[in-house]
Amino acid sequence: MFITLEGPEGSGKTSHIPYLVEYLREKGYTVFPTREPGGTSIGEQIREVIHDLKNVEMHPRTETLLYQAARSQIVEQVIKPRLTAGEIVISDRYYDSTIAYQGYGHQQDLEQVRSLVKYATGGLVPDLTVLLDVDVEIGLGRKKKDNEWNRLDAYTVEFHKRVRAGYLEMVKAEPKRWVVLNAEKKWDEVQKELRKTILAAIKQ
Repeated sequence: MFITLEGPEGSGKTSHIPYLVEYLREKGYTVFPTREPGGTSIGEQIREVIHDLKNVEMHPRTETLLYQAARSQIVEQVIKPRLTAGEIVISDRYYDSTIAYQGYGHQQDLEQVRSLVKYATGGLVPDLTVLLDVDVEIGLGRKKKDNEWNRLDAYTVEFHKRVRAGYLEMVKAEPKRWVVLNAEKKWDEVQKELRKTILAAIKQ
């Protein structure tokens, strides 16, 4: 089963995954966590370029293509082989991030972005995507507090509002694939809901 976690900046995805994975392993499941961009040697190198605050001149199309390069590598090198072996793969972001950030955020042509995404993933769609939804100002405030500021975080508040709105549009378009959780709740409450949601999906 392929499960992805999505959300605006500061939604808490990254902090939740290790505890979620540990919980599922204790339940007897074989779970492999990964992240985007990254998860492979090539992907981690691309991540550094994309997130580097010095790269302010990066064009949105360049940004979009770099994400797809990292994504195609992880799909072929990590995700598909793990799924074929019968493992549960949980990814911190996947192609919905590109549609939200590079599509809605940068206001690029959504059909062109979706075509690139389909090419990069070979058409691999998650079985379940959980959106950890959080108010933009709250999320960015969390990122600043945690000293985890990168080039994309530094975009305007308006950009991040478009990203969040984009996520909510995608939920409407594919309600069977998405589950939305309120990430403004206390961390423990969100983790509890995450565990319940994902365990229910696995047992279906």
